Amino acid sequence: MVFRRRTGPGRRPRLPRAAEKGFTWLDGRLPASSAGKLLRKAFPDHWAFLLGELALYSLVVLVLTGVVLTLFFDPGMTESAYHGSYAPLRGTRMTAAYASTLTISFDVRGGLLLRQIHHWAALTFLASIGVHMLRIFFTGAFRRPREGNWMIGLTLFLLALLEGFCGYSLPDDLLSGTGLRTAATIMGSIPVVGTYLSFFAFGGEFPGQDIIPRLYVLHILLVPGILIALVTLHLILVVHLKHTQWRGPGRANRNVIGQPMFPQWLTKSTGLLIILTAVFAVLGALGQVNPVWNYGPFQADQVSTDAQPDWYVGFLEGALRLMPPWETNLWGHTVMWNVFLPAVVLPGVLFAVLYAYPFVERWVTPDRGEMHLCDRPREAHTRTGLGVAGIAFYAVLLLAGGNDVMAFVFDLSLNTLTWVLRAALVLVPPLAFLLTKWLCLALQHRDRERLTEGDETGWVRQSAYGDLSEGHQELPAAERHTLLSRRTPRPLEPPPGVPVASLSRLRRLRLSASRWYYRDQVELPAAGPRKEEFAPASERAGADGP
Repeated sequence: MVFRRRTGPGRRPRLPRAAEKGFTWLDGRLPASSAGKLLRKAFPDHWAFLLGELALYSLVVLVLTGVVLTLFFDPGMTESAYHGSYAPLRGTRMTAAYASTLTISFDVRGGLLLRQIHHWAALTFLASIGVHMLRIFFTGAFRRPREGNWMIGLTLFLLALLEGFCGYSLPDDLLSGTGLRTAATIMGSIPVVGTYLSFFAFGGEFPGQDIIPRLYVLHILLVPGILIALVTLHLILVVHLKHTQWRGPGRANRNVIGQPMFPQWLTKSTGLLIILTAVFAVLGALGQVNPVWNYGPFQADQVSTDAQPDWYVGFLEGALRLMPPWETNLWGHTVMWNVFLPAVVLPGVLFAVLYAYPFVERWVTPDRGEMHLCDRPREAHTRTGLGVAGIAFYAVLLLAGGNDVMAFVFDLSLNTLTWVLRAALVLVPPLAFLLTKWLCLALQHRDRERLTEGDETGWVRQSAYGDLSEGHQELPAAERHTLLSRRTPRPLEPPPGVPVASLSRLRRLRLSASRWYYRDQVELPAAGPRKEEFAPASERAGADGP
């Protein structure tokens, strides 16, 4: 017997009809109909835009491995004799936190691998956030309307620093205990309230009995919750504000050209997640990191030899080591400037400058419109110079954080090395700024020369009169388009007919800062094609005055 499906002009197949009903049901409860636009969102196809995804997927690995490690870790501070698998420490009195860390490392199947994957993912998480922020800074991707996302990114970096320090301190080994001693000294150096903060954090005088449980709560609950919430907000703003993109043919300030989210970007991004997880697995299996069993349990009267923090807080260690031993005694109270200034004031000033920078640059810039096209670093010579100077400042502090190890390895005088690094901290950043600005301006001149003369062909021409000239060829159309569509902001000018001396001090300061920021900019030989498409709205309507 053969059954035939009855069809006709009034009948529809069951499967499409069921799919339509299901979608209608889902759309009545969730914004399913608007998901199509999200799935077709354009993502620029450039490797630099994957740096943020490295941070995101490192966080995913951190959360997954951290959940498993939480099941076996005990943050207790009660001491008892160790009777586990690691023979060299049997019979040694240690806290439950340190004993459970040894248990995870030697008695839990795959525990050591998970610990090391977790640690490597934490290092990569912080590094990728840092490099991602540098990419945003040097390309000007923090400008309007993304100032808020820049501030969210900086907050994420600060929270990641706190999260890393909390996790680093949880094992309660001798190395992490040395870091906690430094943290207690930093808290105690804050005038008036420092002692109260230290007593509250440690539950009494250092080392106290409450610090590890409190750090545990911060590490697994409070800070991760805020991190995930801010990451979600950050991604929502990325989708809402659309991606920045590099200049090129067809790319303008009002569009985005790239691959759609589904399936191209999603496939590539999933591959990145798989590759990154595999790299962490290989590093966790082959690259030993933080072997707490070599350090032993923390003892308040001992300090680990060659104690070095993880790289992301190494600059604080370096600042502490370079600061001269300055103290002030007032009415029976000691103010430890040698700790308070490098460990509290310095990082506070640095991050305050970073938070304020987008608004300061906008204050000295005549542009008021939205910016969706990335700058090449050479095109913003002052900004690039300031960024390189900041990196140089950080690098000197990071080197100073290991000055004792450098002195030992290279057989140098520790005192001489400290004075050399103090001088470098003052001299290297301004030299780096000047050199970087000079290189950026040289590259701008080179771009202008290529636009006017073209690229050298390697051929030499000789005229009938014996004159020799080099052969040149015009740049490819795409590259010429990219160079000519560059934005060339000019410094702010005073209102016409108004003497500068009659302006307010704040207005004169703004004009001077704008001239310093944008002076020496190399003008291009001609306006770019359809330049109005690449300019912000304020340039198309007329830039605002000071």
